[in-house]
Amino acid sequence: MYTVVIDTLGSDKGPETIVQGACEALKEFSNLKVCFTGDEKVVEGAVEKFGGDKKRVEIIHASDVITNYDHPVMAIKEKTNSSLVKALEELKKNDECIGLINAGSTGALLVGSTLYLKKPDMMRPALAAVLPAEKGNFTCVVDTGANIDCTSDILVQFAHLGSELMHDLYKIEKPRIGLLSNGAEESKGNALVKETHQLLKKEEGINFVGNFEGTNCLSGDCDVLVCDGFAGNQVLKVSEGMARRLIGDIVKIGKSTGNSEALKIAEQLIAKYDFNSLGGGIVLGITKYVIKAHGAANEKSILNTVRMLVNLAENKDIY
Repeated sequence: MYTVVIDTLGSDKGPETIVQGACEALKEFSNLKVCFTGDEKVVEGAVEKFGGDKKRVEIIHASDVITNYDHPVMAIKEKTNSSLVKALEELKKNDECIGLINAGSTGALLVGSTLYLKKPDMMRPALAAVLPAEKGNFTCVVDTGANIDCTSDILVQFAHLGSELMHDLYKIEKPRIGLLSNGAEESKGNALVKETHQLLKKEEGINFVGNFEGTNCLSGDCDVLVCDGFAGNQVLKVSEGMARRLIGDIVKIGKSTGNSEALKIAEQLIAKYDFNSLGGGIVLGITKYVIKAHGAANEKSILNTVRMLVNLAENKDIY
């Protein structure tokens, strides 16, 4: 039996949507328990409304919420009765808990994960996003915004973290590691990229396959794309933005021309590239899995995020 902790507060769509997605997960996975943190009465009402199995539901009441306007460090330390702090405390102390889902403040989640769950040998936890690649596989981009300024040693550590994640998530025996640069040649890149390239070439346990430009970083030729958080955040946001724009253009063309095939194509692309279909960003370098769902996550997104956690737990048990 797996237990997932879900923070119901702080998202754009409110706690009911979060609970609805979790209830769908309970229906799908008979070996799943959900521990909600948030307003007890609201959560109880939503579980009743969406038909969740009450026998597999626990609620930890939390009267406070950490918002995007709060200072992350101060909020974690001072808002001790917040839903996020309560969720982190439960994740840390409960051996049955496999992971945590939160759709609120990214900064507070990263700070809290570091304070409560950081591995002693980690320099810095990282935030990874798993994106669909051109060849039908997926590429893990790490880091996507947690660490703006990095050293080459930190980027090498990101390579190990990303490799471990893709091994656990997709059973890839030796994940291929790529390094984001402004050219495929070894001589390309800024000082940080060049130094990191040389370290990755010699690093044991890393299947380094070279530099990747922005045009082919999601080609499917690498399983993990290593970069600092500034560049990785641009890869993530530009990819999301371009996918949204292209799909929107196809929808406009389909509606203006009455082309039903174009609308069908748009639906297929939404199913593949919409953030609600992809789960969330995964915090790496900590002792348990923590996933940051999109602030505007709907019930489908929460369901897919729970699926990701269960998949990680099951594959971890295999190895």
